[in-house]
Amino acid sequence: MRIAGENGAPLSPGSSAASNSSADEMIENENHSLRDRVADLEKKVHEQTDEIMCLRSTLADVLRRLNTVEGASRVSVSQSGGRATPLKDGLRQRHHNSEARDVSKRASSSFVSGRSTSVSHIRRPNSGSLHNLTSLRTATSHLNLSRAREAQYNPEEGVVKLYLRGRPLNLYVPSALRDSYNPTTSTPHPPAKLKLEWVYGYRGRDCRNNVYQLPTGEIVYFVAAVVVLYNVEDQMQRHYLGHTDDIKCLAVHPNKLLIATGQTAGHDRRDARSWRLNPPADHLSHEAEEWPHIRIWDSVSLNTLHIIGISDIERSVACLAFSKADGGSLLVAVDEAPDHNMSVWDWSRGERGYKLLETKCSADQVLAVDFSPVDRSTIITCGKNHISFWNYESGMLAKRMGIFENRERPKYVTSISITDAGNVISGDSNGNLLIWQRGGNTVYKMVRAAHDGPVFSILVQKDGTIITGGKDGKIVEWDRDLERTGNVIEIPEQYGSPRVVTSGRGTQLVVGTTRNCVLEGTFTFPMRPVMQGHTEELWALAPHPSHHQFLTAGYDRCCYLWDTMAHTIVWSKDIGEHAQSAVFSSNGEIVIVGTTSGRWFVMDAETREMYSQHQDGNEPIQVLKISPNGQYLAVGSRDNNIYIYQISEDCRKYTRIGRCQGHASFVTHLDWSADSQFLQSNSGDYELLFWNAGLCRQIVQTSQMRDVEWASNTCTLTFATLGIWPEGADGTDVNTCAKANDRAVLATGDDFGKVKMFSSPACHQKARYLEYGGHSSHVTAVGFIHDDSRLISTGGRDTAIMQWVVSSNSSLSSSSSSSSQR
Repeated sequence: MRIAGENGAPLSPGSSAASNSSADEMIENENHSLRDRVADLEKKVHEQTDEIMCLRSTLADVLRRLNTVEGASRVSVSQSGGRATPLKDGLRQRHHNSEARDVSKRASSSFVSGRSTSVSHIRRPNSGSLHNLTSLRTATSHLNLSRAREAQYNPEEGVVKLYLRGRPLNLYVPSALRDSYNPTTSTPHPPAKLKLEWVYGYRGRDCRNNVYQLPTGEIVYFVAAVVVLYNVEDQMQRHYLGHTDDIKCLAVHPNKLLIATGQTAGHDRRDARSWRLNPPADHLSHEAEEWPHIRIWDSVSLNTLHIIGISDIERSVACLAFSKADGGSLLVAVDEAPDHNMSVWDWSRGERGYKLLETKCSADQVLAVDFSPVDRSTIITCGKNHISFWNYESGMLAKRMGIFENRERPKYVTSISITDAGNVISGDSNGNLLIWQRGGNTVYKMVRAAHDGPVFSILVQKDGTIITGGKDGKIVEWDRDLERTGNVIEIPEQYGSPRVVTSGRGTQLVVGTTRNCVLEGTFTFPMRPVMQGHTEELWALAPHPSHHQFLTAGYDRCCYLWDTMAHTIVWSKDIGEHAQSAVFSSNGEIVIVGTTSGRWFVMDAETREMYSQHQDGNEPIQVLKISPNGQYLAVGSRDNNIYIYQISEDCRKYTRIGRCQGHASFVTHLDWSADSQFLQSNSGDYELLFWNAGLCRQIVQTSQMRDVEWASNTCTLTFATLGIWPEGADGTDVNTCAKANDRAVLATGDDFGKVKMFSSPACHQKARYLEYGGHSSHVTAVGFIHDDSRLISTGGRDTAIMQWVVSSNSSLSSSSSSSSQR
């Protein structure tokens, strides 16, 4: 691809200073580009060195294993009763850094955009040699063989031995099942299924231009991997669920019916080089869709029409825009890769579209891109240290950098919009507004201090008036000449600053904010929230014991009580600390919230009055559980201890009676027995321990606990949850599980953003399940509403709360795309 000169238009006469400035800018840009290339080359050298070392160590390990493979095979066949475990070629491994994972479960997560941190994995070499690829596949299979071991059952002792990271965990089979139990027996699909009913939350904290009003009256926006189409008047939501990971941008076609959305790489994405060496036969296969890509879909039918950019986009899609002057035949996309490549697509040509051209856009971050509504070939981009004007002609892109001349050069050009006359209006991090005349790259007019701080959004309305939103929390109206009209809206601080402002019905404005809220209102009537959400990592979930309500809390220090029927917030409270866990009292009148500092608070569930606060160690309170009889509270801490409290005075007084010591790692999950006498607990090193709660003593003879009935099943490592662990699991894949109150189903949430439904108990390794996507981060909690009519799931870094309807699954459709089985 050839690119025309950086400054295609001639400078105005007598502007030698501007010329020198432009030359300096060009030199600086070239220096930036050179530094980026050198850094990229150094990175590639290091990666290739790591690959060679990894390959050598792997092949050495294979040679060592060849000496004992025959004996190992005989032992394996003997232990499995003559059955060998088939391994799929190229099965991918996930090897977590234990220290990073440990930090993740504390106050700061090691997950980035919902993907778990991969510290050590085998990459395929850059060489296309079939011999090298075959050798590496063989080595990978051997490593998987040493790690993925089937559970072994000893019928004489009635114990199943589950292996996690090479460590055995003994799970005792209930007496009634000892004679007939076989851990490898396949089980039927669960008797219930899920359907996504409501999504709470919006992603405005770090995304722009992602709220629009459609002709149907629906507001379209996204959170996690779900695009929400929300009709506020009818209180109805529809959901586009085609994406597999974080959606980062959204664009609406000029016909207002088609929508393009771009995502980042999926959880199961393989290394880019290996995909290019061995691409899948089906270009629209599930595995290919784990790559960053763009989906173009119909907002009426929710059908996916085109999937473009697979293998062309390196990191994620930063911003998108349809062309306007030609009716939307083109689509421009900017990648978040180091070079911020910009590509132009004839998106309607075939299922994958047709890429017309691609070029490096900028060495710095790109925040927005748009087509001119009057010049089909004009594209404008802006971001850190730049605004650029592109002209597309004859398969080439000519780039002209915006020249600020003697005006203050902003660190960021944060927003752009284009008038019907073709003039570009830009807002910057200094709070200024600039007008760039059609066809030029110099400033025509400047409005200083339009906002106190960055200008996040610029909206040009049909009548020519201009509306801007800034970090100062104000929405300001301007006339065509950028003169203030006097109309100003101040967004309450609790909702954040207006990240995007768009036109609603009539004179209404729809606003997405930096605190993940969507608001509606006018300059006459105040803004009201139509959607609110958490803004930081979300961990605590507590369903109400008798009402259709649930409580969530997270690292944004906010507690929200939600109503599942009205789909609204009942109340909110800032507790002043990062929340980690929560639980309702047995009567539902009290809510207890645990924090990352070791403190936990006792509040009135209706008035939010704070009754008391307690301190147990200085580590996060991982889990809170109240006994079925309502007399005891178990507090599981990250300091490896379980603290037992006696409850009195209508759940308002808590007296510590002891501490359960014995775990070698932090407590992760707790369950009370149905008679409130015993506890079972899991820890970070994959232990399952049992306790006499009244005496705060460990029960060493765990075989005695095989027939105990448990009031709940939130512990992920028990006999009843053996089947929730996939082959090759490392003990951290499944974060949460919950058994329904009166249904024989079990729900889980995992590191891959999936919610799964199993039959309960899920005590066989071949347990079948139904799988549901939507979250783009590790699912941190799942819980059933008291009558089992709905399941609630919370995402960690995606901050989304999803409400699922639980319905009977008497006739499972074989064509259902959401079901899976092992």
